[in-house]
Amino acid sequence: MKLGDLEVNRLGFGAMRVLNDDIWGEPPDRPGAIRVLRRAHELGCNFVDTAESYGPQTDETLIAEALHPYPKGLVIATKCGISRPSPGRWDADGRPEKLRKDLEGSLKRLKLDRIDLYQLHTIDPKIPLEESLGVLADAQRAGKVRHIGVSNFNVKQLERARKVATVVSVQNRYSIDYRTSEDVLAHCEKVGIAFLPWYPLGDGSALRLARVRKLAEKKNATPAQIAIAWLLAKSPVMLPIPGTGKIPHLEENVAAAKLKLSKDDLAALD
Repeated sequence: MKLGDLEVNRLGFGAMRVLNDDIWGEPPDRPGAIRVLRRAHELGCNFVDTAESYGPQTDETLIAEALHPYPKGLVIATKCGISRPSPGRWDADGRPEKLRKDLEGSLKRLKLDRIDLYQLHTIDPKIPLEESLGVLADAQRAGKVRHIGVSNFNVKQLERARKVATVVSVQNRYSIDYRTSEDVLAHCEKVGIAFLPWYPLGDGSALRLARVRKLAEKKNATPAQIAIAWLLAKSPVMLPIPGTGKIPHLEENVAAAKLKLSKDDLAALD
């Protein structure tokens, strides 16, 4: 599928979970985290999503350690605009000086001259989104950012953002049991923007749905595979990025891309 002028496989890898439950500090098994990242690419995940706030800053360093020099065709996306003063805190910070600092740090940690997809992680209610997005647009004009994405935006906010910059993707929470961004997904389809569902398996609640478990048994698949296959079938602009810190779980998730759901299967899940 297309991300601006970039072509990526439809199942990406969300790198957040290679850290730990708090997404804070070093992973408990650093060599294991490196192996997961490398295995994801081996399995065909040529789109990797991360953020400055994961660690904070640790996740980007791990990606560079695992995959740099980057294989041809690998697309790395990262995000800016979140402050992490402590493990439990995810504070919006869209100040221009913060975003510029985030960008320079991400470029250095990822060992890149230009970030393929740079995303505003969320809207800071204290800063007009046009001011925050303007920093990303400036960075794009300076050649430090190839494409711009947004995260945790509604339709109205997305349209405001599109007046400031060319937006190629939206990353919102979305799964088979959490569909509050249905209107955003429909809008992305209408205007040709990729939709990246974060938390695509939820907190596990999606995997406990009776209809998901029933179809998994019928298809000789796992509930996670059904939930991911449903996302892929839901929309041609959908780019799921399930993440994990375990290779067996990673291999299970990636196998979902080969699972075909019929119209009857989809009707049963809806």
